[in-house]
Amino acid sequence: MGLVLRPSAARGHAELDWLDSRHSFSFAHYYDPSHMGFRSLRVINDDVVRRASGFPMHGHSDMEIFTYVVRGSLAHRDTTGGTGVLSRGDVQAMTAGTGVRHSEYNTSPVEDLRLLQIWLVPDRAGYAPAYRDAHFDDAAKRNVLRLVAAPRETEGALHINQDARIHASLLEAGKVVSHRLGDGRGAWIQVVDGDLLVNGQALTGGDGAAIEEVADIEIQAKTDAEFLLFDLA
Repeated sequence: MGLVLRPSAARGHAELDWLDSRHSFSFAHYYDPSHMGFRSLRVINDDVVRRASGFPMHGHSDMEIFTYVVRGSLAHRDTTGGTGVLSRGDVQAMTAGTGVRHSEYNTSPVEDLRLLQIWLVPDRAGYAPAYRDAHFDDAAKRNVLRLVAAPRETEGALHINQDARIHASLLEAGKVVSHRLGDGRGAWIQVVDGDLLVNGQALTGGDGAAIEEVADIEIQAKTDAEFLLFDLA
């Protein structure tokens, strides 16, 4: 397979008066049978939530929900008792499990909120609902692949119930990072902002790429860039 590009412009798009959302995979009213997810990765939504608005209380089950805040502030509340206001550098992981309800709001009266909402299918159904969050400042992600979520709590990464590891990086122009995939594993790279070369393939802001049957991944920043790398069973 090698590397298969998912161009930013090809993503699904939903625009409301309070939300501008780009869907890497089928979601809600956007359906594309050729883009239903990649391995356990089911949803990547790049959401801009307008000021003083957001997602009201709603429910999910049997999904691992991971949120990466790019800019602005996100007020979270859920039926496990999880609450908090997250800003740039903050990540949250919610195990929907047997059923959870939550709300996500931009409480700022002046600033838009941008976040990546990510869903992974768990390794089994029926987990007890749970909420976790952590902070990784820009310095912790600069010119490295910083582990932010994993099947075990290690290096400060958030626990998720799936054999998947999520890395975040802020790569300065000209810098290079590399990642080795284990046998049978695949990777997804999601560019938040900036321009990359991934094994020689150009990617720009909003692009994604599925990578399989490749042992080594080399990522070079053509401009200052921010991205996530998913290492998936």
